[in-house]
Amino acid sequence: MDQLALLLVLLLGAVVTVPLGERLGLPAPVLMTIGGMGLALLPFVPNIELPPDYILPLVLPPLLYAAVQRTSWRQFTANRRPIFLLAVALVFVTTAAVAAVASAVVPGLPLAAAVALGALVAPPDPVAATAVAGSLGLPRRLVSILEGEGLFNDVTAIVLYHVAIGAALAGTFSWGEAVGELALSAVVAVVVGLALGWLSNKLMGMLGDPTLQTGLTLLVPFVGYVLADRLLGSGVLAVLVIALYLAEHAADADDVMGRLAGRAFWEVVDVLVTGIAFGLIGLELHHVFGTAEGRELEMLGWGGAVAACVVGVRLGWLLPATWLAKRLHSRRDYDEDIPVSWRETVVMWWSGMRGVASVALALAVPLRDDHGAPFPWRDEIIFIAFCVIVATLLFQGLTLPWLVGKLGVRADTDTEREFERSLALRAARAAKRRLKEIQEVDELPEELQERLQRIAFEVGVRISPDVLDEERRSSAARRAERFKAVQRIQHEMLSAARHEVLAARSEPGADPEVVDRVLRQLDVHSLR
Repeated sequence: MDQLALLLVLLLGAVVTVPLGERLGLPAPVLMTIGGMGLALLPFVPNIELPPDYILPLVLPPLLYAAVQRTSWRQFTANRRPIFLLAVALVFVTTAAVAAVASAVVPGLPLAAAVALGALVAPPDPVAATAVAGSLGLPRRLVSILEGEGLFNDVTAIVLYHVAIGAALAGTFSWGEAVGELALSAVVAVVVGLALGWLSNKLMGMLGDPTLQTGLTLLVPFVGYVLADRLLGSGVLAVLVIALYLAEHAADADDVMGRLAGRAFWEVVDVLVTGIAFGLIGLELHHVFGTAEGRELEMLGWGGAVAACVVGVRLGWLLPATWLAKRLHSRRDYDEDIPVSWRETVVMWWSGMRGVASVALALAVPLRDDHGAPFPWRDEIIFIAFCVIVATLLFQGLTLPWLVGKLGVRADTDTEREFERSLALRAARAAKRRLKEIQEVDELPEELQERLQRIAFEVGVRISPDVLDEERRSSAARRAERFKAVQRIQHEMLSAARHEVLAARSEPGADPEVVDRVLRQLDVHSLR
């Protein structure tokens, strides 16, 4: 098996593990890691050969951009306090604690190398956490905090990591220098992100076509990451700023095809890249254990000590941080998402799995220093990092569903349903207002006015039947049944039309471009 065949196997696994995970009740990232570990044991499967400099720019931008699609700028600003406590403060605390433990248990490990190890295992993975949390039906506020933490702690950790790697090459490390570089990196990243976000928004309007717009959104995260990195800024933060800017400014309510195409495209990218990234975790274990050279037990002890430190520090930090967030919380902060009970705090603690970012940072450790000599302690750093990743991802990932069930932490479905109902009412009122404005300008036949009034009313009913009282709800249910019957028949009619058009493709003299154009018109009509 060569590298290309292995990549295709990982892509196939990324697709297959999604429905398999739903049937088994397990997160797809965990299954991909286990699958990668199984592949690594096969003698004909080669080691992955990826240049360390390419790992971060290829893996992180699409994953981060896809993750930001599920949130908003308002959510970030409302949760700035818990995000700061978790994404910035906790990363510094974890990095320092891991550096201290690693320096104590690993004989001769330089401080800079220990800090690099601490930085690369400090950030919990947003992809793993949200994949697990989404399948468990956790409260939205917890998912929001985990997403915000996972996105912003990558920024802090990656800057610390680069400072520590540079210090390891130079032989000295300064915490003051690390903080200064973090501030400079953030400023550069924000400037680059805003500039590219503004430019991308303008290009979106010029392109118009949904296919071209979606292609642009694929390129922009990579451009933003690389450009910010070249200017000594944070590529991760630049991608976040670009994605948030486009989400706030490039949303056209009437761009139905663009929205559907973009959402479907990024869901595919998210599944494939996530699968490859977590498959790499399992595949790299074979190579990582090969570097132990008879010291497996000793190095497993180092990895166990660091993993225990990572898990323990998170719990030790979350308990007082949650208490402080509650004390600082006020009525003015009603939008702020914070854990409301000790049970939710425990779930947040156990959701701190390490994953894609830690793998990418571990594999990105340079092979050689500036003088061409092997990078000091590279094998040990990667071995310990993978021990932490596997321990947290597999053990915590597999036991989190059980823990959530035992603690009884569930989403507040009543609140979500009430919000959905309020949105349905707002949508129906907006449709009625617009109809009234049109009636004041155009003279519509009475029969058409009644039909349009009914359509405006049913806008809200289709979103949330709860907007009706009991008597009207049963009447609406009967109308909905008739509507479904009409839809079913219409679907079969359009299906027959599509089959006929597709059959014309194989007829002599048929122009495939004309066939595709007609088929697209039928598809758009089916969507409407």
